[in-house]
Amino acid sequence: MIQRIYQIKRALPELFELEKLIDTGHQHLRVSVAADISFDDAQLPASLTLPFYVLETGSDAPLAPTLVLIGGVHGIERIGTQVILSFLRTLLRRLEWDPAIHEQLAQVRLVMIPLVNPGGMWRNTRANPNGVDLMRNAPVEAQHNTLLVGGQRLSKHLPWYRGKKGAPMETENQALTETMRRVLTQQKHCISLDCHSGFGSKDRIWFPYAKSLDPWPSIAEAYALTQLFEHTYPSHDVYLFEPQAHAYTTHGDIWDYLYDDYCARQPDGLYLPLTLEMGSWLWLRKNPRHLLRYHSFFNPMLPHRHQRILRRHLTLFDFLLSAVRSMPGWAPDNTHSKTLLHRRAIERWYPATLNSSPGNSQT
Repeated sequence: MIQRIYQIKRALPELFELEKLIDTGHQHLRVSVAADISFDDAQLPASLTLPFYVLETGSDAPLAPTLVLIGGVHGIERIGTQVILSFLRTLLRRLEWDPAIHEQLAQVRLVMIPLVNPGGMWRNTRANPNGVDLMRNAPVEAQHNTLLVGGQRLSKHLPWYRGKKGAPMETENQALTETMRRVLTQQKHCISLDCHSGFGSKDRIWFPYAKSLDPWPSIAEAYALTQLFEHTYPSHDVYLFEPQAHAYTTHGDIWDYLYDDYCARQPDGLYLPLTLEMGSWLWLRKNPRHLLRYHSFFNPMLPHRHQRILRRHLTLFDFLLSAVRSMPGWAPDNTHSKTLLHRRAIERWYPATLNSSPGNSQT
């Protein structure tokens, strides 16, 4: 046990910190292990097994509006896990003294999966220990042509490997899927946020689809949420809200898969899977030393910048916790309001389509 603690503290401090927080906040948390991730490491005498933790707090009512925070899907992107741990640490400390957070959580279920890919993070790789990119591994085919970044089945030695055709999803994705299905069962109001890093010079909030250039069926609700945030925090202009396909399209996106699965099971519900893509190109521009290490392409190096990133997104997490609780109040609830918001969403994100056909004219 002592040797395991030492190994994890050295190679995987995020898991060490997570287990410390679980111990500290055990009276507030419902903790489960959805899977055990086992793999071999040449530096260890035996295979290593790491837990896939799922943490819940707040209401346990089946129909409680639910926010899910996810991190560590790509092992190299440690900052995604770290921002969730930072939020969890603050939340546990507020629970010691703040009755307002107790009142809020009494009406909302908060689920956290801070470390989806512990094996990849242990090895400091994007893929899991089998060499599979978990964000290219779901049984989803892109409807438009993709580049190599969209996923490939040629070799696990090349980036963005999807896994063998016809094979089951990787253990990590199976655990994530089973957890999300359990969380979303009978749930009519849910938002999830998957935290990544490494694309662009501006932080982005992406919503589906990654598989298609066409507007997402829930684009009206995505627009309503975007307007809610921008109206509430007009000075907090760090995020670019947009469809993921505006950046690139991919095969095998797990959130496309889970959204379609949810809609098939619960056509009357509303589930908004979002991705926070922290833009690391600005870090590279400000400090060229980032170019010297693969790890630093995805994670801030300097302590002051790292601290800034950890506190930067607390506002977003707090907003989403409140937004999911009040979703029936701001989401469109009838055909007229949804049509209007859909129109405005198209004007914002797909303006070129407005004049592409007579049915899309602005009259």
